[in-house]
Amino acid sequence: MTDSDLLELEVGPVGHGGFCVARHEGLVVFVRHALPGELVRARVTEETRTYLRADAVEILRSSPDRVEPPCMFAGPGRCGGCDWQHATPAAQRALKADVVAEQLRRLAGIDRPVHVEEVPVPAVYTEDGEPLSAPPGFGWRTRVQFAVDPEGAVGLRKHRSHDLEYVDECLIAHPGVEMIGIERKRWPGASAVEGITSAATGDRLVVVSEPKGRRGRPPQVPQLDVPVRLVKPERPGQGPREGRRPVVPFVREEAAGRLWQVTGSGFWQVHPGAADKLADAVLEALQPKPGDIALDLYCGVGLFAGVLGERVGPRGLVVGVEAGGQAVRDAKFNLKDLPQVNIEQGKVEEVLAALEFGQSQGRSTARTQVKRGQEAGHRGGSRVRGADITVLDPPRAGAGEKVVDEIARRTNRKIAYVSCDPATLARDLKYFSARGWVLETLRAFDLFPNTSHVECVASLVRG
Repeated sequence: MTDSDLLELEVGPVGHGGFCVARHEGLVVFVRHALPGELVRARVTEETRTYLRADAVEILRSSPDRVEPPCMFAGPGRCGGCDWQHATPAAQRALKADVVAEQLRRLAGIDRPVHVEEVPVPAVYTEDGEPLSAPPGFGWRTRVQFAVDPEGAVGLRKHRSHDLEYVDECLIAHPGVEMIGIERKRWPGASAVEGITSAATGDRLVVVSEPKGRRGRPPQVPQLDVPVRLVKPERPGQGPREGRRPVVPFVREEAAGRLWQVTGSGFWQVHPGAADKLADAVLEALQPKPGDIALDLYCGVGLFAGVLGERVGPRGLVVGVEAGGQAVRDAKFNLKDLPQVNIEQGKVEEVLAALEFGQSQGRSTARTQVKRGQEAGHRGGSRVRGADITVLDPPRAGAGEKVVDEIARRTNRKIAYVSCDPATLARDLKYFSARGWVLETLRAFDLFPNTSHVECVASLVRG
């Protein structure tokens, strides 16, 4: 590489996706490994008619927020798992706040200051009681998926690439994941290996995947450094007998004063402090009351349904909606002691359109129940078409206009929107605004330090 291959750039504001924005000869340049206000030399990694992508490879004038990335695998052209190791933790949170504010302003027409809250990682100890400490922003990720090459070597994907950066450790991985030793082993025949640990209970799980359509010898599992439960790929004829559901290992998580079963690669927040922090934020946003009817959409294994169920009490009702069959089974198991919580399986947009609520007077407690579709007769009780409060925690793609429309029509008092993508959150907030709902509060949490990701909880009320 020579000087003629490089661009000298004045780096501008942060953009959504782990880069900063610069300009060169009329083109926008998305620059990674840089910080606002810096002067850098950057190598172009992608070129289109309207923009360039580039990596800052030489810092000519550095930001006071710049630090040396502690990970030997971080940097231009290296591992794509982290975006901001070259910035202080405080600067990272400020960058994320700027991203959230800009997305709200540009996509939703909402102009308000944003503060991203730090979420500490609970202390970790060895079996002998010795502390395992990590610098701020590291040692938090309790679920890490590693890619495996055809020779069985383990790595992490490079940025916007299928190529691997071979690693023997990951600094953002939780110590419980690193104890397993996945990166330091060979995994012949596997395509991916996921290491999972529960920071609260110490449970450990390894999920092994193989290439689609693979035949012949199954993936070989090496001797690991600590005991784990193992999930291996299932092949035709190797599963349980017809009509029987396979038994998949799980980990036990602890949050909101309860134990939660999470099976296999089922969704659970990867930061050890996230579940408690988000549960508290949702309760603060919705202010549930005894007897309320609540919806928990994209409910996963039931975290928000559980905390809402405890607040609305036996005369209330919580309806959780989740598409994943295993997550629904976990949610029902986790919340079997709360009869006021009802878990429905299906796509949110389909289940929501079919839901009707009513109160059965068959018991002295007048226990609230839910019916769907043509079965919604509500004998002996009153029909209620809406919920008092709704929480939704959709995937990164957001809820979309169809789901927003159903929620806006069916919710009477408050909505809490939990989002891992400020762009789709802002888009959906605009949809809510068009239907008479306004943003009341917004909290943002740094649940993914050293990456570009940020979690938000927005509360909405009728305007």
